[in-house]
Amino acid sequence: MNPQFQQIIVQATARRKGKKRKGSILPGGSNKYSRAKALYRFRKIIVQNIRKTILILIGVLSAGFGLKSFILPNEFIDGGATGISLLISAITKQPLYIIILLVNIPFIIIGYFQMGKGFAVKTIGAILALALCLATIPYPLVTNDKLLVAVFGGFFLGAGIGFAVRGGAVLDGTEVLAIFLSRKTSASIGDIIMIINIIIFSSAAWLLGINTALYSMLAYLAASRTVDFLIEGIEEYTGVTIISPKSAEISAMIAEKLGRGITVYSGKGGYGKRGYTSSENMNIIFTVVTRLEISKLKSEIDLIDPHAFVVMHSIKDTRGGMIKKRPLAH
Repeated sequence: MNPQFQQIIVQATARRKGKKRKGSILPGGSNKYSRAKALYRFRKIIVQNIRKTILILIGVLSAGFGLKSFILPNEFIDGGATGISLLISAITKQPLYIIILLVNIPFIIIGYFQMGKGFAVKTIGAILALALCLATIPYPLVTNDKLLVAVFGGFFLGAGIGFAVRGGAVLDGTEVLAIFLSRKTSASIGDIIMIINIIIFSSAAWLLGINTALYSMLAYLAASRTVDFLIEGIEEYTGVTIISPKSAEISAMIAEKLGRGITVYSGKGGYGKRGYTSSENMNIIFTVVTRLEISKLKSEIDLIDPHAFVVMHSIKDTRGGMIKKRPLAH
């Protein structure tokens, strides 16, 4: 037999045997990997659900404290579904926990179709827990000062709503309704929420008095700011786009001195009234930094290229893709 053919046959046989060996090992290894992956996923889901449940419980207790210790004794109201419940309770003198359950039923139904079954189940549990909390826990009356009641009542109520949202549920279904209506109409979510709250506070001014309505608006502002703070977080991120011929040096600086990840993509510049486009390609850098790092980033860019074109815009949150931070060398 030709030595070359013989060598080819030997190599092919060896490869086939190697594949058989790998095939005999892979199924067991694959099963072990699948079991390990499934176990890891199961544990992660359990931890996430426990964390979300704790957040919802904290939210329920905080909202109950804000309502019973501040807002209810002074007949203040809030915006949204909670405000509707408080307004009806103040007029009819019926227990708030019953009215909260009844008012939120339509929002839960809408949430089921718009946000899914899991969201609806968590929201039902959160609202039931809030109603139970209002019915059974004897929260103390903290103060009768109307300004303090408006500020801190709104703060604790907003904290409760914010923690519940972090846990995947809502204690106030107005935003769910706004999402539903925004998909059916040309109005934005913010516009719909604003219209709903204008109706609520106008009704409060007519039924409860101007002073009560004004203090209630202050409580609503405190609550909404607290909700935004808890959902968006304390650390505000800024997206930075940098265009410079010295993009390689700037990229290295961002990665080494700031410890941030970068994305580099190719682009062309345009100029003039008729939109002329330059023929030269240039690298465009995009990165995300915190507000505490902006000053450092600007200084470093100025040292490398004082004429670099830099655009910044705020980002509510980021997830993944960030290089671990290193201490800033000021």
